[in-house]
Amino acid sequence: MDAPPVRTLFATLDRAGIAARFVGGCVRNSVLHRAIDDIDVAVDKPPETVMRALAADGLKCVPTGLKHGTVTAIVAGSRFELTTLRRDVETDGRRAVVAFTDDWLEDASRRDFTFNALYADRDGTLYDPFDGRRDLAAGSVRFIGDADTRIAEDRLRVLRFFRFFAWYGRPPLDGPSFDACRRSAGGLGGLSGERVAKELLRLLEAPAPSDALAAMAEAGALDRWLPEYAGVARLTALIGREDKPDPLRRLAAVLSTTTDATALGKRLKLSTQQALRLDVMLAREPAVDIAGGPRAWRAGIYHLGGGLYADRLLLAVEAPGDWRAALKLARSWTPPGLPASGADALALGITPGPRVGALIAAVERWWIEGDFQADRAGCLAELERLARTA
Repeated sequence: MDAPPVRTLFATLDRAGIAARFVGGCVRNSVLHRAIDDIDVAVDKPPETVMRALAADGLKCVPTGLKHGTVTAIVAGSRFELTTLRRDVETDGRRAVVAFTDDWLEDASRRDFTFNALYADRDGTLYDPFDGRRDLAAGSVRFIGDADTRIAEDRLRVLRFFRFFAWYGRPPLDGPSFDACRRSAGGLGGLSGERVAKELLRLLEAPAPSDALAAMAEAGALDRWLPEYAGVARLTALIGREDKPDPLRRLAAVLSTTTDATALGKRLKLSTQQALRLDVMLAREPAVDIAGGPRAWRAGIYHLGGGLYADRLLLAVEAPGDWRAALKLARSWTPPGLPASGADALALGITPGPRVGALIAAVERWWIEGDFQADRAGCLAELERLARTA
């Protein structure tokens, strides 16, 4: 957090008399010596004052959320979110009406968890009003103040509690925080599918999310949005096979075999591509035959494509066979295209219609059963034979 664009930004704010501190995730991850993705900055002046200060120094500024006090500064290609200190005036469990303040403790008190209320000056001075650093060290995810009150302000905090536990927590869960989540789980139906899906997939992206997801289910936080949940046994086995986390594949691992992927996709507002991929991962056919060896693997890769075959392969945690070799093949082998087409059937004098498709499908099955060895001449000979006998 000492890169040249950061120094430029803080120098501009300082010249304008605007007090600024790093806040939230960048401070939390810095304390833990983890990678920092985004840099958020809290400031003690209204957004209009901040925008004028940036403009005066020739820095680009985008009014990304003036109503909530947020502007985005772009300095030498780097983006920084600057948010004015706030206090909640009104909350309804989904959104808040805020008023600006210059009181740092007032701003900290409206945040969710103790370690998300960490602030730091550019010189590294840490401000920790709720012992968030201690909680980070202990792996304790703890609401600020009264947990029920924090959740009533924004019900999404129930899901955030488990997501942050997956990323930063260690057993046991903070008792009062978990109990408050359990009490509030029945009110999660008013959230939007997009927000729920975002939290769930971010949780599943954590290195070892099984304990957090199991606790989430125990609290009843999955009942409304993921009734298809079937436990974490397959997820835990899948994680042992992965070379990197894939949250959507991990989601498939915790769903029952009877899950309607289309209905789930609509409920969670997944993209069309995500829903289709989930549908293939959950399908029972075509079966993934790992024990059948390279010939069976190539057939599966041909039908599904390398990526989806790899998904099904990794999820087939109880299937016998050398899944590592099959996975290597899925990532390295490109299936050939069938060397015959409907045009070839028509050239033999076959009348256009369903018979053309049936003949080409039969040639394709023969070609696959021969492990894709037949060339165009061989496929045309088989097509001609079938045309004579069919």
